Formats: sequence, structure tokens, C-alpha cells
Amino acid sequence: MTLVKDSPPDAPEIRPEAPAAKRRRGRRENLAGYLFMSPWIAGFLLLTAGPMAASLYFAFTDYNLFNSPKWIGFDNFTTMFHDPRWQKSVEVTAKYVIIGTPLKLLLALGVALLLAQSRRGQAFYRAAFYAPSLIGASVSVGFVWRALFSDDAIVDRTQSFLGVHTGGWVGDPNWVLYSLVALTVWQFGAPMVIFLAGLKQVPRELYEAAEVDGAGPLRRFWNITLPMISPVLFFNVLLETIHSFQIFGSAYVVSNASCGPADATLVYTCYLYQKGFKESQMGFASAMAWMLLLAVALVTAVLFWSQKRWVHYEEDAR
Repeated sequence: MTLVKDSPPDAPEIRPEAPAAKRRRGRRENLAGYLFMSPWIAGFLLLTAGPMAASLYFAFTDYNLFNSPKWIGFDNFTTMFHDPRWQKSVEVTAKYVIIGTPLKLLLALGVALLLAQSRRGQAFYRAAFYAPSLIGASVSVGFVWRALFSDDAIVDRTQSFLGVHTGGWVGDPNWVLYSLVALTVWQFGAPMVIFLAGLKQVPRELYEAAEVDGAGPLRRFWNITLPMISPVLFFNVLLETIHSFQIFGSAYVVSNASCGPADATLVYTCYLYQKGFKESQMGFASAMAWMLLLAVALVTAVLFWSQKRWVHYEEDAR
């Protein structure tokens, strides 16, 4: 008997999609994508791009919210550069950024190094240290901070007990800015979590090899930890510097809406608010806003330029 093996059925013929049909399908897919993106696009145009374009126009006009804008060219910028209070706001903001940002990052890195070690109750400590970052920007915390640093409050009494008699920080022009620095340093939770994530990515083999070679803790930190987490450090420096330039709520609340005393807490955004909404000089305020944007862009560009010297990416080692 001869067995005849049935031949497999012919596979269906796959015809290439016609170019016209392919284009129609691509248009339908693009339309669906734009429909899903439409809420974000509308929000960006109405709440971000539109107001930015309007403020750029107002920066070159005399506009007070009640009359039509009048084109005056660069007069707002010229007046701004000769305004002593504007110069004071730049000085106060620069001082706040230079002092507050490094202290916040140093504390965040130090706590992250401690939490990176395995210990009991680690999850609780992480949550406890992160909590101030969630509530630190609220108005209620600003009022509490003002109460803590007022005359005869807990900070004043503690200083007096230790033999340091400075009075309340809030009412002293020489000390009130440092109360704002203390508030921003207290909110170190967000950069701490980012540092902690970076520390977890450092290979343990590097530390073990360094210990075999006799490297101490400080040498291991300087030669292994810092280079390995330098991208994370750069990200935190960039982010916290930009946030420091934008300080407003804490300065406004702690100073009791006066940005004082004696303009000691007159940060840039606080003076911008006064000119725009208290004095109705919206054109001048718009010019100030664009100068702040340019300053932040310049600082960001300098940081990106400097990263080539101290930031080490994994791709560079290949």
C-alpha cells in the first residue's frame, strides 16, 4: 500500500496595502493621537503659551490693567535697571539662592547617605524626612514658621538659653532672610529621595575593591560615591536652583505680606507681585518676569556647560 501525503493548503496571498489606503490609515491614527492630546494642547495654548506671548508684548508697553496698553519700547527695562528696589530684590534673591541651595543639597545628601544603609525602621525614616517637602510650601507652614521665629518664641528662647541674644529673626532685617533659608533647608525631602535612588545604583563591588586597597570612608565617598552619583547631583542642583529663584509664598507670608522689614525679604518675585498687583504696573511687572526668565536660562546654560567638567555619565566610561 502506498501512502500519499496530503500537501498543505496554500497560504493566503498577502497583498501589499495600497498607498492611498495606507495614507488614510495614517491620517486616522494621527487624528486619534491629536484627539487624545487635545486637552494638553488646549491647556498649553491657553494657560502657558498665550499668557507668555501676552506678557512679552506687555513688557514693552505702559499697561495698568485699566487702560489699553501703550507701546513705550524698552522704557520698562531702562527704568528697571535704575530702580534701587529692583536692585535690592536681585541682591536678596541672589543671597537666598547662594546660601539656601547648597545647604539644602548638603543636608539632603547627608541624610540620603544615612538612609542608604540597611537599618530597622528605614521606611518610617524615609517617610518622616520626606514629609516636610509635601507641606513646606503651604501658607499654613509659613504662618507657623513666622510664629517660631518671632520675638520671645521658641527659637528666640532657645538662643537666649544658649547665651545668644538676637531677638526674633522675623523682626530683624539682619536675620529674617535666614529664617527663609532655614525653611527651604527644612524641605530637603525631595532631593533626598533622588539622592537615595542614585546611591542605590552604585555597585557594591566598587566599595569592596576600595576597602581591599585600604581606602577609608572619606576616600571612598570622594572617589567612588560622588563620581557615580554626579548625574543625580547635577539634576538636583539644577532643579533646586530654579526653585530658589522662584521663591515667593514663604517670603510673602513670613514677612506678613510686606517683604520686609526694610526690604530684607524683598525677593524678586515679591517685588514683581507688588509692582504688578499692588501698584498696577503690569507692563513693568511683565518686563521683570522676562528678566527673571532670562536669568534662570543663563544660570541653566552655565550649569549645563560646567557639567562637562564634573558630571560623569555611564556612556562616557565605555
